[in-house]
Amino acid sequence: MRSRVFFRKAPFAISRCRVVYNNPSKEPIWGLGIIEELGRHGYRLSAGTLYPLLHGLEREGYLHSFEKRNGRHARRLYKATPKGRESLREAKSKVRELFAELFEDECGCPASTTRE
Repeated sequence: MRSRVFFRKAPFAISRCRVVYNNPSKEPIWGLGIIEELGRHGYRLSAGTLYPLLHGLEREGYLHSFEKRNGRHARRLYKATPKGRESLREAKSKVRELFAELFEDECGCPASTTRE
């Protein structure tokens, strides 16, 4: 039963890292831009899923948002904070370690021996 829960939640966690940190850590991006970028990578995320996620990450201090006006239109742009960028570095390290362990037999690479 636990593995079923893990595999159901794992794609959401991966998409959270990929979408929320990857795009805003490079340059400010708006919600629709994130949805479109994810779509190019095979992820389907609705606005009803994305915006609560963005708002929560902003409340937790991982993202900062600001409004940018273009004539009559306004967009809310999101950018990773220093805390968000540090979290991304840590997440990348953990994912790298996990994949090394998962695929060490297939690639002949030794798995990382460092654990926290």
